[in-house]
Amino acid sequence: MNQIVAFVTGGTGGIGTAICQSLFKSGMRVVAGYNSGGNHDKALTWQAAQKELGFDIGVAYGDVTDFESCKKCIENVKEQTGSHISILVNNAGITRDTQFKKMEKNQWDEVMSANLDSLYNMTRLVINDMLDHRYGRVVNISSVNAQKGQFGQTNYSAAKSGIHGFTKALAYEVANKGITVNTISPGYILTPMVAKISSDIQQKIIENIPVGRMGRVEEIGSAVSYLTAENSGYMTGSNLAINGGQHMY
Repeated sequence: MNQIVAFVTGGTGGIGTAICQSLFKSGMRVVAGYNSGGNHDKALTWQAAQKELGFDIGVAYGDVTDFESCKKCIENVKEQTGSHISILVNNAGITRDTQFKKMEKNQWDEVMSANLDSLYNMTRLVINDMLDHRYGRVVNISSVNAQKGQFGQTNYSAAKSGIHGFTKALAYEVANKGITVNTISPGYILTPMVAKISSDIQQKIIENIPVGRMGRVEEIGSAVSYLTAENSGYMTGSNLAINGGQHMY
């Protein structure tokens, strides 16, 4: 029996890496999507580092904002694995933070395209294979700021909120076809990038988190592994809020 193929957009980033590692540990054939401004060497270096750690993870280039680029990316994944994609994790995203009164049109468009249009681009290209095989798992990474809002993130909060509507509507359409569609909304996660923030700013952030710490990337990876497992089929159209109690509802 062929391994189940999992594809993670933004797979070479901090949270993406943890997701890829967790899915690999679950026994899946994992491919990490990357853009990195077309820096293929960076992705290959990441891949080699993962292999040294015991994670044999493929990489596939694609611009999630461009449908044709996504099409080539998905074709690449199929060529690498010899199979269709059964698990899709839409994790790629960007921020372009500024107060709305100062926000330029390109700052709005870029965030909408990378964080929301990307879900259409990638999911549209894999959903029919899932339907044909009557099995699939789609996990969309949103944000705590989709629920509570955030100063300077009107564009980001709007895009991440849109992910919830996308998730629930698609979940309805495919629920009786063996396919689940769910969302994870992380709060502040201690990624390598966040770890570079000065300790005093980190402490101010932590003061507003009831559990008294930031989340670990492994906690997001574990949640994705649960939502993509075969025995998670009764959970669909749902959201896992992983924010340390920063926002409760």
